[in-house]
Amino acid sequence: MAVMKLFLSIMFFLIALSVACSSYRSAGSQSLTNIASTPEQSPAQASNASGQDKPTCQLTLAGAPDIKGLKLGMTPKEVLALFPGSEEDAEVGASLARPPSQFGVSGFLVRPDRYKSKETFAGINQITFTLLDGRVSGFSLGYNGPEYSHVDKFVAKFTEGTTLPAADAWEAYVGMDTQLKILKCTEIEIRVFAGGQGGSLNYVLMRDLVADKKLKERKDKARRNATPETKPPEK
Repeated sequence: MAVMKLFLSIMFFLIALSVACSSYRSAGSQSLTNIASTPEQSPAQASNASGQDKPTCQLTLAGAPDIKGLKLGMTPKEVLALFPGSEEDAEVGASLARPPSQFGVSGFLVRPDRYKSKETFAGINQITFTLLDGRVSGFSLGYNGPEYSHVDKFVAKFTEGTTLPAADAWEAYVGMDTQLKILKCTEIEIRVFAGGQGGSLNYVLMRDLVADKKLKERKDKARRNATPETKPPEK
């Protein structure tokens, strides 16, 4: 009888120990899950947090500045009129002859030093244009210098004679604070980058955010309307 009582006591002890261990493992697993599911702040979020005190740019497409006559929303014909002789350029012609993508996107490149307008665009070695539905939705000007010790100096030079805000109102790109600054407005975005030996990688990019939104909506709609893969019949 004593042996039986001892046996039962040992059994109850082992069962209680097993339940306690199981509860501990469950709690530990839940804690790890909670830790793993905690979202980390992305660089963009960190950037936004650091730039909350900066004034909001209210520029619309209508008020967007032009760069030596170039503006968002122009047609290829209007663009080429700024570069006399570009209409006969085989490279430009070949790009414009290509049909746009299924979403209406196309593009072409102009090298100002080939044409009579090279003096107007001095220091700019190439300009890349992106079109949506046949109108300029973005363009990037590639410069061949000069070299800037800080992107703020490039921004100051670029904004001379415009209504654009000063460099301290632009947002620095996280990790490239001394090289890239961004001005995001109501309907446009401008990026200024300073880099490369002798400033060989300097560029200014201007984008139409309304066109970007339209393009995104088209892509999203195409994904939603995509025909799902046919499932094999169940046996």
